Amino acid sequence: MTLYLSMEEQSTKNKGVAEGKVMSFWDHLEELRGHIFRSVAAVIVLAILAFLNRHIIFDTIILGPSTSHFITYTWLCKLGHLIHSPSLCISDLHLKIINIKMSGQFLTHMYISAVAGFILAFPYVLWEIWRFVQPALHNNEKKYSRGGLLISTLLFLIGILFSFFFIVPITVNFLGTYSVSSDVANQISLSSYINTVVSVTFAVGLVFELPILVYFLTSIGVVSPGLMKKNRKYMVVVLLVVAAIITPPDMFSQMMVFFPLWGLYEVSILVSKRVYKKRQQEADL
Repeated sequence: MTLYLSMEEQSTKNKGVAEGKVMSFWDHLEELRGHIFRSVAAVIVLAILAFLNRHIIFDTIILGPSTSHFITYTWLCKLGHLIHSPSLCISDLHLKIINIKMSGQFLTHMYISAVAGFILAFPYVLWEIWRFVQPALHNNEKKYSRGGLLISTLLFLIGILFSFFFIVPITVNFLGTYSVSSDVANQISLSSYINTVVSVTFAVGLVFELPILVYFLTSIGVVSPGLMKKNRKYMVVVLLVVAAIITPPDMFSQMMVFFPLWGLYEVSILVSKRVYKKRQQEADL
């Protein structure tokens, strides 16, 4: 009888391990290693793909905003004709980007390939993270986490695209053509240009994750919709300042950047309101 119970307990334990319910620390570590390995492998494979297509990555994408033929400048010029604002047409932009280091272009090629690999693999990396944590979640938490995974991925990619097609060109045009004197010519180093494009693109991509951040902060009671509404006027000022810093000194460009950021803040208030209401209902039960 004792032997039978021991065998039954062992069978139950093995079944639990197989289902991911009972795992030791080392089992978790091994599982985490697998997810990290697959994530890194995906980034490396896509980075190699980007490395082999350097003409598309650099000539079409990275260096695109440095010429007046970039699609955003074409759209702005057409819009300028429609609203009778010729200042929106950028026809003489052609930055002179130079390399001053022996290994500068090769290292930049490697760096951008790695960045491109990470951006392309970002949805898969998030999915691997979710696969690691989802066994510890309840069924309803798994359902919501799947939606959060999809939304966070979409928000990040939308932020990347918005930054690259709107904020980066405006920033490059303003900083690249700004001059304190006609006697000083702008010769921009490759590393400076690359760092500006990458940092601005990633920064805005992360800013677009604001609704997800607000969701978690509201869930743990740090933020409330009332607090966000109370500080709305201060956030409007902050967003206007941010828009003024990263755009040329004209009202249209500032508003083109300000309104999407403001809309993102308003969406975050709605997210906070929904989560806060749900927390209140659970507390009343």
